[in-house]
Amino acid sequence: MKATKRPGRWKPGESGNPAGRKPGTGEVAKLRAGIAKEIPAILENLKTAALAGDIGAARLLLERVIAPLKASEVAAPVSLTGDTLTEQGKSVIAAVASGDLSPSQAASLLASLGTFAKLEEADDLKRRIEALEQRYGATPGSAQ
Repeated sequence: MKATKRPGRWKPGESGNPAGRKPGTGEVAKLRAGIAKEIPAILENLKTAALAGDIGAARLLLERVIAPLKASEVAAPVSLTGDTLTEQGKSVIAAVASGDLSPSQAASLLASLGTFAKLEEADDLKRRIEALEQRYGATPGSAQ
């Protein structure tokens, strides 16, 4: 059975139209080239309009020149009271209720406490398995 070449399939690095249009010769490139020499005047007009109170011009300039501000939170020290993770979680909730912590900060702290609980659980399981292996003489990785 003879393999047929499907149309539209080229080898990597092979052009489908090697004699095609050169980059930078399309309509958009022509528009850019035509506007390029006028950009300083356009920017000056935008600035003048923005200073005169044109909100659209001001917005356009600011969006293109200044990076958007990202929300940030101030670090708030909190005392995690209690011996258990549950008690510490309750102290985080109390800090939110009293206005000492923002809800998003509390959510991050509670997630951290949850991760810490999983780490403690893994450590505890490891200790328990090692104790059982020591007690019954099994070695790690051996099957009984």
